[in-house]
Amino acid sequence: MLNILAVGPHPDDVELGMGGSILKFTEAGHQVTVVDLTDGEPTPHGNPETRKKESVKSSRILGIEERITLDFPNRYLQDEIEVRQELAEVIRKIQPDILFAPYWIDSHPDHVAASNICNAARFYGKLTKTEMQGKPFYVKKMYYYIASHLKLNFKPSFIMDISKVMEMKIESI
Repeated sequence: MLNILAVGPHPDDVELGMGGSILKFTEAGHQVTVVDLTDGEPTPHGNPETRKKESVKSSRILGIEERITLDFPNRYLQDEIEVRQELAEVIRKIQPDILFAPYWIDSHPDHVAASNICNAARFYGKLTKTEMQGKPFYVKKMYYYIASHLKLNFKPSFIMDISKVMEMKIESI
C-alpha cells in the first residue's frame, strides 16, 4: 500500500486536477491525504460553511482518509518560510511515499506559490537541525498535476486513464 499526499492551494484544486487519479489510488487500497493550503475564502460562490461541507463530501466520494486545511490566505498565498515549515511538518507526520503538487506554470499566483511551497517543504522535511516538529523525512517521489488555470500548451510526461471513474470525479467536484 502506498501513502500518498496531494497538496492544493484551495479546496477543489486537487479534485479538479487529479480527482480521478485519487479515486484509482483509493480503489486500489492506497491511502490518500489531502492538504489544502487555504480554505478558499473569500469566494464568489458560497461561504465557509458551504465550502467545508463540499470538501467533506468530496473527500468521502474520493475515499480520502484525511484532509487537512492550513490557515493561509486565499488569493495572497506566498512561498514563505512559515508556509514551507508548516507543510514540511505535515510531510514529517504523514511520511508519504509520493507527493503530488500543482504544476508550476499556471496563471493563478496561488497555484504557482503552492508548487514552489511543495518543492521547498519536501526539502525542509529532511532537515535535521531545525525546530520543526517530527522526525526528518524526505519524500522520494514527487509528481505534478494540472490545475485549472494552465496558460500554455502542455505535453504531459504521464497520463492516467480515468475514464472508468470519470463520473465519480465529476460528482466529487
